[in-house]
Amino acid sequence: MATATAAVPDLGALATAMVRSATRQPLKRAVTAAVLVALFSQIRRMLARRRSGGTAASAASSTTAVVASSGAAPRKRKPDVDKVFFRRLHRLLKICIPSLRSKEFVLVVLHSAFLVLRTILSVYVAALDGRIVSALVQAKGRAFIKGLFLWMAIALPATYTNAMLGYLQSKISLAFRTRLTDHVTTQYLTTATFYRVTNLDDRVSSPAQLITVDIPKFCNSVAELWSSLAKPILDICIYNYQLAQSVGGNVLLAGSLLIHISAQLLRLATPAFGKLVAEEGRLEGDLRFRHSRLLENAEEIAFYGGEEREQSILDDAYIRLIRHVNRLFKTRAVFNVLEDYVIKYFWGACGLIITAGPVFFPSSGGKRSRLVAAAADGDDAVPAGAAPTIGSRTQDFVTNRRLLLSSSDAFGRIMYSFKEMSELAGYTSRVTELLDTLDDVMAGKYRKALVGSAKAEVSRRALAPAAAAAATDASPASPSTSGGGIDKATLLASRGTVIESDFIDFKDVPIVTPNGDILLEKLNMTIRPGDATLITGANGAGKSSSLRVLGGLWPLYGGVMTRPAASDIFYIPQRPYLCTGTLRDQVIYPHTHAEMRARGVTDADLQAILEVMQLDTLVEREGGWDAVKEWSSTLAGGDKQRLAGARLFYHKPKYAILDESTSVTNVVVEQIMYQHAKELGITMITIAHRPTVWQYHSKILQLDGMGGYVFTDLDPEKRLALQEEKTRLECLLQEESKLKSRLDELRSIHAERFESAPSSSASL
Repeated sequence: MATATAAVPDLGALATAMVRSATRQPLKRAVTAAVLVALFSQIRRMLARRRSGGTAASAASSTTAVVASSGAAPRKRKPDVDKVFFRRLHRLLKICIPSLRSKEFVLVVLHSAFLVLRTILSVYVAALDGRIVSALVQAKGRAFIKGLFLWMAIALPATYTNAMLGYLQSKISLAFRTRLTDHVTTQYLTTATFYRVTNLDDRVSSPAQLITVDIPKFCNSVAELWSSLAKPILDICIYNYQLAQSVGGNVLLAGSLLIHISAQLLRLATPAFGKLVAEEGRLEGDLRFRHSRLLENAEEIAFYGGEEREQSILDDAYIRLIRHVNRLFKTRAVFNVLEDYVIKYFWGACGLIITAGPVFFPSSGGKRSRLVAAAADGDDAVPAGAAPTIGSRTQDFVTNRRLLLSSSDAFGRIMYSFKEMSELAGYTSRVTELLDTLDDVMAGKYRKALVGSAKAEVSRRALAPAAAAAATDASPASPSTSGGGIDKATLLASRGTVIESDFIDFKDVPIVTPNGDILLEKLNMTIRPGDATLITGANGAGKSSSLRVLGGLWPLYGGVMTRPAASDIFYIPQRPYLCTGTLRDQVIYPHTHAEMRARGVTDADLQAILEVMQLDTLVEREGGWDAVKEWSSTLAGGDKQRLAGARLFYHKPKYAILDESTSVTNVVVEQIMYQHAKELGITMITIAHRPTVWQYHSKILQLDGMGGYVFTDLDPEKRLALQEEKTRLECLLQEESKLKSRLDELRSIHAERFESAPSSSASL
């Protein structure tokens, strides 16, 4: 065992041998340098593929980039292995490896050390293989047994090295994925970015696909590429040095030139795998998105009976994906045939020519390097000027052939890695597109394809076309848009001013949709603490849109908006969101149990809140506070809305926005909810159509659906009386219409009888 350990060379001895040999033999040093320069030139040309055709310059707007429907959308750049790819890769690697002291950098260094160790062991094994075959040919039993002993001894560090390479590669991939996913999700879940990415921007259709699928693929590809690129380059350097020492630089240079020419031809025949992989990822995301839409709208689709239609939609997305995947498979199969022929067989023939050089042209051969000589048998050493023996010739041939096969395999892995790098370019393009979109959205820059006219005009979609055409634009509260509107891109690029205070105030604030449609040109209103406000109007008039601007979900495209901090405004929709977790989590969302205890709130306090909302039996009925269920399907609609009211009373904000949040609760619970909110000092801002909620508000914002509005004090009794009078008059008008119809019918009957009377008299 000691003999085996002593026979294993180290890096210092290898470096010393290379320097001494290069110093003694300047010709071989020049040949080796030429081979290495040609090799790296080939790699550089392979990675820097020039694109034919001009590059279109795309000037990004400093605020908001908008693509109109009438214009052509900006072309997406084809993923390719070029300067842009390396710039994107460098950006992602800075996220994956944040510093030289990070765990990820340590893993990469360890992995690189094992790669070097594996290369050194491979050279030693090649020399040892030649020694064993030489002993077998010469029937030297003792040398053969000694070689086998060394072979078994060197297998221990070799197998350990191979296992550690696979383990460290997996750890690097996982560490990169953790870093990158954490970076993306931190941005994705900051200040409602996840909402803006899907509603205000069109660049990323399925962020979930990119986060859960493309990021892991990118990290796996990077980790594999490091192994399949770094080690082959190191192998080629060391193996070619050993071959130059053994077979001579002239023979090695001739074989390398043939390999270089064939590699150039193979590069020209390489398809654009990066573009194909990127398109596959996009189609996968589209299919996943359509399945998620089916689940989100399952109830509506079931009521409509749209199973066949939805199946055709899913089939269409799946067929497009399968067609592309089949095309990708065929492209890979054709390229693999050419690639295997060149790399395995043509380069193998070149290798045989190189190893046969010292046999047919003894003068071209060199001397063994120290690393090879360390594993060689001393008995096979050839004296100076003596003809090589069969044993030494066999040993040199086996050693050189193994080194050449290893070098050819390393160069083949570099060629294979170019295909992997092309695929990596596709993953890199999609991940950096997500990062660019998140950065732009967080900075208030959006790119969205606009639908309809390029001019921004006041929307009148709440009115019939004839009424909208006949409606006047004069309104004291909302001046009209002049001259056919302004350009949508200009409007969407503008920004207003947001001021944080303890009250709500809108001064000349336009309510604009992400498509550039103006719902309200200039909204002016002030809501102070205690001013419970009711918002009414037709569908599409801008009720919910105004609240989206107030909540910061939509950008402020002009004017000055004063509002409280985000933590002082609480929103309750018509369909409350119930998270994954315990029953307690449904009441305290988005707080955690630890945050609840930090606030000094106990389960008894939560129970008291549930009793206010008449849910005192809910905890016992559902199995306790720690019960975990799919609450969105377990609870009824009324229980969900009352649970949302309990969530409101737990948080106790200064302002609460209720969007039809009591539509399925009874009047008694509704009254309790509003009265308790008033006792807690919560100012309610309500969107509702039920007259029963009027009595709990002192202000009203009424939208007419054609860009006008009225914001004034609300007298619930007077408004209710007017509403009753309106209903009564409508009934009278309906009755009048029925009476008129009946009168016309009686007149027609009387006329028919009068006409038939003279004819009867004449017959008599």
